[in-house]
Amino acid sequence: MNRLIIKNASQLVTCSGFKAKKGKEMNQLHVIGNGAVIVEDGHIMWVGKTPDIPRRLEKVAETIDATGKTVLPGFVDSHTHFVFGGYREEEYAWRLAGHDYMTIMEKGGGIVNSVKQTQGASLDELIRKGMKRLDSMMSFGVTTVEGKSGYGLDMDTEIKQLQVMKKLNDRHKMDVIPTFLGAHAVPINYKGREDAFIDTMIHDVLPEVVGQNLAVFCDVFCEKGVFTVEQSKRMLLAAQAKGLKAKIHADEIVPLGGAELAAEIGAVSADHLLMASDEGIKAMVEQNVVATLLPGTAFSLKEDYARARDMMDAGLAVALATDFNPGSCFTESIPLIIALATLYMNMSIEETITALTLNGAAALDLADTIGSIDVGKKGDLVIHEFPSYKFIPYHIGVTTVEKVIKEGQVIFDKFE
Repeated sequence: MNRLIIKNASQLVTCSGFKAKKGKEMNQLHVIGNGAVIVEDGHIMWVGKTPDIPRRLEKVAETIDATGKTVLPGFVDSHTHFVFGGYREEEYAWRLAGHDYMTIMEKGGGIVNSVKQTQGASLDELIRKGMKRLDSMMSFGVTTVEGKSGYGLDMDTEIKQLQVMKKLNDRHKMDVIPTFLGAHAVPINYKGREDAFIDTMIHDVLPEVVGQNLAVFCDVFCEKGVFTVEQSKRMLLAAQAKGLKAKIHADEIVPLGGAELAAEIGAVSADHLLMASDEGIKAMVEQNVVATLLPGTAFSLKEDYARARDMMDAGLAVALATDFNPGSCFTESIPLIIALATLYMNMSIEETITALTLNGAAALDLADTIGSIDVGKKGDLVIHEFPSYKFIPYHIGVTTVEKVIKEGQVIFDKFE
């Protein structure tokens, strides 16, 4: 038996709940003063005030004194593209010089650039780089991360990316949730034949992904100039029929109807949503689709942010994620996402924390096992160095994480 007790926390921010919090519910953090939590054999077995800890449980237990500190659930980064080969630093300079996305594509940049470099990277190289990136995410308090393929656009490289994530999930202390994003862009040899490419993904690649048990989700880039609503629907329905859950890159650049599609097919989440329509938002509320917003991407591209306030006021469950990728958002910084959400997206501190914990878990269909400090859930916890959760956004752009605990084991310590 392994037992860990964290006690004397100035604030134990439980974010309590077992499903996504919608609208006004997102402000409910359920804070316990002088709080304590006990994790046994990887799962939370007791939550309450320090003086109320049962004496019998204090025996044979490792103890962490959190006096003057805040304890939160581990952050859940529910949308990333962290497995990739090469980098695209030149494109950042091009953007600073005023080149737009399409111009950069014409210069040989964009997703196709990452595809070429990922195709050329070995499995071992991608694993090595992936481990380093996960270590960095962990230092920001992330305990569960979603990762997408999509820098292959062919059988071999899509499978390679997903195999890398499977190996990283086995080797790294964090949990890695894999997503098959074969329909991320249109390869040059399929330009004008997008339907044929979707056919290839459905009939050739998808069965191999499912057969090797390499993904939990299937995603598609539903966007003007990439894949239409109908093509995206065909891809996602085929994946659902084979047991994968649906996610969708929706309405990022134009209001195409991706949000409406997410609601129609019962996707777990719709992501980006910068241009989502009021009708799409309403449909997502009705069908319990989580809206995963990615402010780091809008910030990096100098675009308007998604309408988080309107979404929450409409009763939508909002999650936040980094969209860590080598092109449009090369950052895994949770403090940056928190700063953007609170300063520029009109989200309260409480809504922001919910969006990165319980609702992030819900965006991965995992709200019943992670995302809050509730009895029965995994013991994924973060100790922050200040006495109030309000210091987290207040210390602008700087991490406040002191210790990260995964299933009752300390996996990151700022002072070690």
